[in-house]
Amino acid sequence: MRKALTGVLSLAVLIGTAGATGASAGAATAAEPAAKHSSGSTSSSEDIKDRILAIPGMSLIEEKPYPGYRFFVLNYTQPVDHKHPSKGTFQQRVTLLHKDTDRPTVFFTSGYNVSTNPSRSEPTQIIDGNQVSLEYRFFTPSRPAPADWSKLDIWQAASDQHRVFTALKRIYSENWLTTGGSKGGMTATYFERFYPKDMDGVVAYVAPNDVVNDEDSAYDRFLANVGTEECRGRLNGVQREALVRRGPLEKKYKAYAAENGLTFNTVGSLDKAYEAVVMDYVWAFWQYSLLADCESIPADAPDAADQEIWDSIDGISGFSAYADQGLEQYTPYYYQAGTQLGSPDIAQPWLGDLSRYGYQPPRAFVPRSIPMKFKPSAMRDVDSWVRDNARHMMYVYGENDPWGAERFRLGRGARDSYVYTVPGGNHGSKVAGLVAEEKARATAAILRWAGVAPAAVEADPAKAKPLAKYDAKLDRRDAELERQQGTLRP
Repeated sequence: MRKALTGVLSLAVLIGTAGATGASAGAATAAEPAAKHSSGSTSSSEDIKDRILAIPGMSLIEEKPYPGYRFFVLNYTQPVDHKHPSKGTFQQRVTLLHKDTDRPTVFFTSGYNVSTNPSRSEPTQIIDGNQVSLEYRFFTPSRPAPADWSKLDIWQAASDQHRVFTALKRIYSENWLTTGGSKGGMTATYFERFYPKDMDGVVAYVAPNDVVNDEDSAYDRFLANVGTEECRGRLNGVQREALVRRGPLEKKYKAYAAENGLTFNTVGSLDKAYEAVVMDYVWAFWQYSLLADCESIPADAPDAADQEIWDSIDGISGFSAYADQGLEQYTPYYYQAGTQLGSPDIAQPWLGDLSRYGYQPPRAFVPRSIPMKFKPSAMRDVDSWVRDNARHMMYVYGENDPWGAERFRLGRGARDSYVYTVPGGNHGSKVAGLVAEEKARATAAILRWAGVAPAAVEADPAKAKPLAKYDAKLDRRDAELERQQGTLRP
């Protein structure tokens, strides 16, 4: 096991005891590991739910049945500020897909809200393990009240993960991996950067790495060459036509907004929201679609009916995205993009002078009552750390995903770490989409890091395959893309 638990945070007990609901006086000591049989399995006399709820600060929201697992939706008491834990707490949602304490565990983060339905990330299927999923701080309902937005940063979020891991490691003592896609892959990376002794491996999917926020030429080069010239021409033509026909299409947009109760106070006007949706169109196509989907794009945009242009833009970008009702859920993301993560600003020269606002920055999508100041050192620090210190880290990107134009790269200091690219892949790219040799090598590494690689795989990585059978409900890979679709968000 590459990394070992270095100790239980004392503040976990202090805060957990103060914030626990219905905890007994003996709860602080009740989370000690249960006695195990020689086989390593947890004593059958102790229910796993009782062990979990004995953790100070952990409370049950609900348990949902799923064949072969126990699935819990939980709240965990966290400090608003990990540097000053006495200055208030909040409840953070956690889900736990429990298989067995003898199995390794995957710590999954989307970087957004947590799903309260049973699901399994690709690494969890590969290692046939448990999965802990954490809602990112400040995504409701995991938001302090009142909300001090200065406490939403990558270190505080990594510290949330560290405390959850520290609490659960006493029950789930086998190897742990962390994973996530897109902003979740970024989150997994930041966790490893700040707490490199916690995890035994990192599997980050399609994780952007915007090291220098003001230098975005990599995205321009990507969009100038992605796919085929014919497909790029179709997309550029529809996007341009949507701005040429701004008048009639905004009239349609106004009616659409009225019908759906949409308002535009945050972005400032219907006109700004309309253009923001249109400006996302080309990027969003490549993020969510495949080259074969170009057949659905009008081939001759100038001769297309208004409804065709509207339907194409709405189907790919989504006209509700920049209304107040579409932005509200994602305020924490835009806040982070405008304070630490960075965001793309692409040229799109085929639009000429039709754009009035250009790519609007994250500040445009966050209520003005929330102060924001960009900190350029945050991403430079993470990028440098990954290049020089990566151990047991894997990055998987899609060839046609624009977010991969600025990606994590490995330097001379990296050890047993890898960057893979799925041919023709979009923002939903997974290990399963890699060419056969790379797929086997990546799967073997994940099994090895989790401590469950069969002897045959240790001897020959080409024999590696997931230990758990595919489950159409549990392993639905497009769920995250569906959640993201609608705006330029990782």
